[in-house]
Amino acid sequence: MTQKKLHPSVEKFKEFVRNNPKIIKEVRKGNATWQELYEDWYLLGEEDQRWEKIGSDGEAAEVKDEKEAKGDLMSNVMGIFKKMDPNQMQSHLQNISQAIGAIQGLVSQFQGGNAPNNPVKPPEGPKHPFSFRQD
Repeated sequence: MTQKKLHPSVEKFKEFVRNNPKIIKEVRKGNATWQELYEDWYLLGEEDQRWEKIGSDGEAAEVKDEKEAKGDLMSNVMGIFKKMDPNQMQSHLQNISQAIGAIQGLVSQFQGGNAPNNPVKPPEGPKHPFSFRQD
């Protein structure tokens, strides 16, 4: 197998990424692309503050985002409950109940009416399914 020789700057960038695994996580999360990171690395250099932010603020931001998301979820749920109209909710629940009843009726029809109220009847048919005639 022959491998293409990469440009020396690309080789240096790959080495930089190997030394900073948090950069890989940024790409996998979808926060950046390899092209963007390469261009920033090429223009700004390895000593830029951006690379320090990716390493240190990433974990703290994740924990903070997770706490905010939980808080936001609770406040959203509470806000929804405050905005609800009880009469409208009753109407929706009644509609859902009717829909479930209709579905149960259809299912029981397709099952042949074998509901608990209808006892199971053996299939009716001739006692001798094959009629043989003597010659």
